Amino acid sequence: MLTEERHSIILEQVKQNKSVTLTELCELLGASESTIRRDLTALDERGLIKKVHGGAISTDDRSLNLVEHDVESKSKLFTEEKIAIARYAASLVDDGDFVYIDAGTTTEKMIDFLPDKKVTFVTNAFVHAKKLAQRGFKVYIPAGEIKVTTEAIVGAECVSSLQGYNFTKSFIGANGISLSAGITTPDRNEASVKSAAVQNSKTIYVLADHSKFNQIASITFAQLGRVKIITDKLQDKKFHTKANIKEVM
Repeated sequence: MLTEERHSIILEQVKQNKSVTLTELCELLGASESTIRRDLTALDERGLIKKVHGGAISTDDRSLNLVEHDVESKSKLFTEEKIAIARYAASLVDDGDFVYIDAGTTTEKMIDFLPDKKVTFVTNAFVHAKKLAQRGFKVYIPAGEIKVTTEAIVGAECVSSLQGYNFTKSFIGANGISLSAGITTPDRNEASVKSAAVQNSKTIYVLADHSKFNQIASITFAQLGRVKIITDKLQDKKFHTKANIKEVM
């Protein structure tokens, strides 16, 4: 198939579906991943699509979300949904677990519902750390730089600290969940911390209300197949075919 033909088909797929994965294009076009990646790069450079990790999205797709809101703003959104997600997530913590809890408004709500069990926690959120300690849990905080907007500890030192741990479970927040881009966040430093937690965890739970689906932030830190997602009520059922999802409302 000629390059121009592949480009035409790719553009049509993106136009119809708003997003398309690398795997889908390889199967559709009978081409290698390296060939499709070159095609996507060429189309991206021409401004016809937006190349993202694992695929491409439409340039006029409003799902692209590059803004990081502060904690106070996010805490006022979808409160009931976040409480339901947090309550279920907390029920998954068992005796003897060594748990990482990510910074975020939904992960913070988990702490109120945690069972009184022998559990050790690591968190990059200083507010979370205080609440966990007040509950009587053993808590560790990684080294690093404080990011005020998300009340999180980030940076190379934080990533290095997390790489020394082996978590039984991690509970991670996200800004976007997409079939084409996976699990995303807009800040590279926070993405590095989340990625380190994912890489060093046996089981990873992503806590995300329904508004995070079909959203794409700048940086991918995990693929759908690597995590288990806890959400409230998901309207777009196609995600169930690509990810392990628990709805709690």
